[in-house]
Amino acid sequence: MEWIWLLSYLALGAVTGVFAGLLGIGGGGIMVPVLSMMFTAQGFSAEHNVHLALGTSMAAIVPTAVASARAHHRRKGVVWRAVQGLAPGVLVGTFAATFIASFLSAVPLAIFFALFMSAVALYMIIGKPPRPDRSLPGPLGLGAVGTGIGGVSALVAIGGGSLTVPFLVWCNTPLARAVGTSAAVGLPIAAAGAAGYIVNGWGVGGLPDYTLGYVVWPAVLAMALMSFMTAPLGARLAHRLPVAVLKRIFAVVMVLLALKMLHGVLWG
Repeated sequence: MEWIWLLSYLALGAVTGVFAGLLGIGGGGIMVPVLSMMFTAQGFSAEHNVHLALGTSMAAIVPTAVASARAHHRRKGVVWRAVQGLAPGVLVGTFAATFIASFLSAVPLAIFFALFMSAVALYMIIGKPPRPDRSLPGPLGLGAVGTGIGGVSALVAIGGGSLTVPFLVWCNTPLARAVGTSAAVGLPIAAAGAAGYIVNGWGVGGLPDYTLGYVVWPAVLAMALMSFMTAPLGARLAHRLPVAVLKRIFAVVMVLLALKMLHGVLWG
């Protein structure tokens, strides 16, 4: 692998680590479109490009989620009851959805990614405040929500934050704690998602060197190294920035990345 790509993976990991800690998004929303462009530039097969970006992103999110969750936990920013309730459904939904993603081509995956991210951004900006009496559902309700979050997360490799944060805010969880809780939920999502993409890419022909299934390991190791170090910085910012500013950052990042990935797949 050329040094320029290794340095690019390191830089991408540093940036995604900050945003993972800041927004609780795991970093996949940033990694997927950027990795897709980088893999195209390296001459990877167009047929498997998005699948490789999804699988590689999921694997890289694991250490990022660990670092981000630890940083938020130190600031009492994780609602562990929500994490425990969401985790079983998240594991099932994420692993199952990787089988769906493996049968889809790059174009529908990119379109789904773009529409989903744009809808979440719109909700975060103009969504109505939740009713004051609304709170987290019981174990069954959290399990069902977790299954949905995990399924969507596997299709767009986002670590769950783009769904988990709005859901927790809708349940009257303060935004900073919603971000911290989302970071913790991102760990089982990433682990199950990475396993699913490895299984579904096992034995597929035409994949680049140093891959295991749909996971490109040099990219994973380089991004994980940097994101593990920078995620705590994002977590500190999440507990210091005003809520309105945090929401705007969340929305703008989601829309820009959605448009960039859609442009890259359809016209790149």
